[in-house]
Amino acid sequence: MKNIEEINQSIVKKISAEKKLPEFSPGDIVKVGVKITEGKRDRIQYFEGVCIAKKNRDLNSSFTVRKISFGEGVERTFALYSPIVDSIKVIRSGKVKRAKLYYLRDRTGKSARIVEKIKKKIGIEVEAKTQEIKTDDLKEPTIVAEEKPSQENKEKSKISTAKAETKKEEIKTKDTPKKKK
Repeated sequence: MKNIEEINQSIVKKISAEKKLPEFSPGDIVKVGVKITEGKRDRIQYFEGVCIAKKNRDLNSSFTVRKISFGEGVERTFALYSPIVDSIKVIRSGKVKRAKLYYLRDRTGKSARIVEKIKKKIGIEVEAKTQEIKTDDLKEPTIVAEEKPSQENKEKSKISTAKAETKKEEIKTKDTPKKKK
């Protein structure tokens, strides 16, 4: 006989396979697409705001989003695996030290801002390849790191080579004597 927890976990796996839910945490600015039924028609209405709380409880997981609408604070709590929630998109990641940001309810203006979490990206991708060095003393394969230039670096090098070629052409045209008529 199955426990309720096992049933809930199987349902969560089934729903997460169908929907693609991003990883987000409190402090992130989130855009939630909510399905609204008006008569026979369905439409999606977006609710964008700061995620101030998140509960991870298997099937009962929920999150609360807060936004300021016409000068009034509006909070809405969504069930994470609900069929009403169509999509979730993380607009900006926030850098916070707390799990529940209820203190934002009392604040307005600049004091209600949250600092953005900056994710560092390095321009050079390093890829490891194994190469076997055949010598009498060493018989084990060694790992050699090889630099793989990123797309931005390739574009920069193309631009710099194009500039160098145009400078060479300018120098050649200046050095060649002009014919007189």
